[in-house]
Amino acid sequence: MSQTLLSSPLQGFTDYKFRNAFNHFFGGIDTFYAPYIRLNGKLVIKNSYKRDIELANNTTLEVIPQIITNDVDEFLFVAKYIRELGYKELNWNLGCPYPMVTKRGMGSGLIADPGKINNILHKVHNESDVLVSMKMRMGYENPEEILKTLPVLDKYPLKNIAIHARIGKQLYKGGTDLDSFQKCIDNTKHKLYYNGDVTSVNAFKKLQERFPTIDHWMIGRGLIADPFLPNMIKKDTLEYPKNRFDIFNEFHDRIFTEYDAALSGPTPIKMKMLGFWEYFSKSFANPQKTYKKIKKAQNVKKYEIAVREIFKEAKNG
Repeated sequence: MSQTLLSSPLQGFTDYKFRNAFNHFFGGIDTFYAPYIRLNGKLVIKNSYKRDIELANNTTLEVIPQIITNDVDEFLFVAKYIRELGYKELNWNLGCPYPMVTKRGMGSGLIADPGKINNILHKVHNESDVLVSMKMRMGYENPEEILKTLPVLDKYPLKNIAIHARIGKQLYKGGTDLDSFQKCIDNTKHKLYYNGDVTSVNAFKKLQERFPTIDHWMIGRGLIADPFLPNMIKKDTLEYPKNRFDIFNEFHDRIFTEYDAALSGPTPIKMKMLGFWEYFSKSFANPQKTYKKIKKAQNVKKYEIAVREIFKEAKNG
């Protein structure tokens, strides 16, 4: 059975600049999900969202737009917008675990309300021809929440349901709940994608053994922490390319240059790259020391020196 790998969207990280550079230098991802579009009650799409899914910015990859909402008018508005751009599918985020989202009854905070989910899906399927797919956690408070929602989802012709095998309250802490994911497989007619802690080739193989019927796998944080991972999974190898850190260095320089040009002033680019290095540092021999070196760099020039030193050390290591 061939395996399909998908990039799980990470807000603030996996925008089109990152996706294009990732695809160019590493490959291995079949489909990228764009970070979610959020409207906040106004039927207006921010320019940053527009740029992210503009076809001209996504010419070499398959991208699926995503929405986070608990409002059917917002859903229909975004569905119409993306259909006009030429997209056929809209992914609905019921997975985001962050309190600022869940407290408003969105993301994983909506899973416990099958009635509202049903109302939205009913209207969307009656008033739009957009293909709907879902990205979910197993609940916010407990994994029983999704089991109460799956019968509602079975009423609709969803393309698939991607499930992150944690509850929202966990954020990213603690382990994944594989037994509860199995219950989801046993209690839906829909095609399920697995998401959660695909962080190495060996971790992937263990999950494959555990869930032999799953052939679509989402990689989120693991893809940023180790950008070579998707391609290594596809090639079924534990071997990194010999010029691993040269490729990583070029990739870093590409996204740094592009974000630096797009962001105004030294503080935003520093904060942007600091976020990436929380993950990138895990690819280096001493992640804490690596991240600390980046954190200590007080300006862009010092940052560039720190990056040069980190890659030089890694290449010589």
